[in-house]
Amino acid sequence: MPKLYVPKQYSTVVMGVSGCGKSSLGAALALAAGLPLIEGDDFHSAENVSKMRAGIALTDADRAGWLATLGAELARRPEGAVLTCSALKRDYRERLRAAAPGLRFVFLALTPAEAERRVAARAGAHMFPASLVANQFATLESPVGEPGVLAVDATAPLPELVAQVRAWWAGP
Repeated sequence: MPKLYVPKQYSTVVMGVSGCGKSSLGAALALAAGLPLIEGDDFHSAENVSKMRAGIALTDADRAGWLATLGAELARRPEGAVLTCSALKRDYRERLRAAAPGLRFVFLALTPAEAERRVAARAGAHMFPASLVANQFATLESPVGEPGVLAVDATAPLPELVAQVRAWWAGP
């Protein structure tokens, strides 16, 4: 697959609830575009990871430092980047947009039942338990209708998702 140059204004956050496929799509997009991948989960504090492993939902206060760090990571990459981050609330997305003007979001839309099935299937291999999926849906403020957002079906095959995002990047 040829590399696709994506200028800074096209730095992209792959977002959605746990289990939607952020890491898989983010890695594929970063590779396709020749951009660095920022895996959002790698930047959670030890306290946040402990809470999630214990089945305790994160609060806005828990996420504040994490979002600031992710914003700084985006700002450090003027060549652009692909970030995986749940970005569940509009306020969270606005914080990231402030750090990287022109930032785009790919929203991986998924049903609660499918998200729970996927998260349960990876039990033990990931810090996030299926018991927290309902909380993510309760917290989610859909980004559909916000500027710079592409919503895609998270159940589509990965190559199809990559093609959809690449076409969006290349569009007007």
